Amino acid sequence: MSGWNTIQQVRKLEERADKLGLKFAAYRHDDKYGDNVALIPKDSDALPIYCRDAVMYAGSLEGASSWMQGVMWAREYDRMAVDRNLDKKRERKEQDERNKQLAKILKEEKLNLVKT
Repeated sequence: MSGWNTIQQVRKLEERADKLGLKFAAYRHDDKYGDNVALIPKDSDALPIYCRDAVMYAGSLEGASSWMQGVMWAREYDRMAVDRNLDKKRERKEQDERNKQLAKILKEEKLNLVKT
């Protein structure tokens, strides 16, 4: 089976991206041969401080692997050296941002209902 190792590698990268709240997408800028990929937030709830189509990384698959490993290493280092409860704090801040965005949407809808 030709390319099976590549398929396995891509699946592992997709799983790692999913753990970080990202997904692979086509890179839209200056990619003549289609060799580059982009990592974007997988949905509006995954990384609420970024817009849905923000490109977090753009480049090759090998570069994406190194970049994601660096992000995971940095998070682990922060947990060990800075604060063991950093994951809980990050989740709380992300939930606060989701709540703020929801309140803004509800406020805008209420204003639109009052106008009509």
